[in-house]
Amino acid sequence: MVWISGGEFLMGSDTAYPEEAPAHRARVDGFWMDRFTVTNAEFGRFVAETGYVTLAEKPANAAAYPGALPEMLAPSSTMFKKPSGPVDLRNHYNWWVYVAGANWRHPRGPASKIKKVLDHPVVHVAFEDVEAYAKWIGKELPTEAEWEFAARGGLDGAEFVWGDELTPDGRYMANIWQGEFPYRNMLEDGFEYTAPVGSFPPNGYGLFDMAGNVWQWTTDWYQDHVEVDSPCCSAANPRGGTREGSLDPSQPDIKIPRKVTKGGSHLCAPNYCRRYRPAARMAQPIDTSISHLGFRCIVRPQNRSWE
Repeated sequence: MVWISGGEFLMGSDTAYPEEAPAHRARVDGFWMDRFTVTNAEFGRFVAETGYVTLAEKPANAAAYPGALPEMLAPSSTMFKKPSGPVDLRNHYNWWVYVAGANWRHPRGPASKIKKVLDHPVVHVAFEDVEAYAKWIGKELPTEAEWEFAARGGLDGAEFVWGDELTPDGRYMANIWQGEFPYRNMLEDGFEYTAPVGSFPPNGYGLFDMAGNVWQWTTDWYQDHVEVDSPCCSAANPRGGTREGSLDPSQPDIKIPRKVTKGGSHLCAPNYCRRYRPAARMAQPIDTSISHLGFRCIVRPQNRSWE
């Protein structure tokens, strides 16, 4: 783990996506953070020692999803499926599909294995899964403010975690999409899907993959920045005053609270999703796992059970 000394910083952005505004001053206390996202090998040890079964490996409760088709209740997870040509970017169902048998053990569908990708970030983990892992290992999940402060690596207000140029001196600094999303990836950074953790340079705090590769869970319930009760986030008040209650307006009959995820992924592209930036944020339903979402843990000074 890496010690992050904490401090005040400019959180969010007024120049990119609306959900990142308004930019505001926030403060975090010091904490330790995992240098890398949790890998398949590390999550596998957790499962081997505890017998834990992830949400994607269990059938869904039909009572919680009124009107859902029976096949949608089977053990499954959400996967990216590259279309053969240009599609309407306003409809994400053009590239996202539910796949029965997809889970952390089978990240690219039931026929895939993790044997050759043990050093890649674990994916297809829902919020309850990452909470269970964190509790087992004696750590916690970061708040949105803690995550963003750490991602910036001391570069307050910079566009990216490494500075203000996407590819300084022509070098790719993160695993992202090059080309026309979602059908043509030029693979200029060397990866089509996830990359082994640590494949790209660390930020100023020595943290790897704080942009691209996989999105990362935080503990904060999703809400607009302008609605945050308090911009301050500290060990004494780790959730910064955020509150549960953000539901999915596209599914009014299903109450699905959402958490903030950060960092972008290998699917973020300049033509569609410029969210490989520390200010970027996404709302993720807590009951959903997906093929480009993982996590890393932190330890606050008063909770050092990881030692």
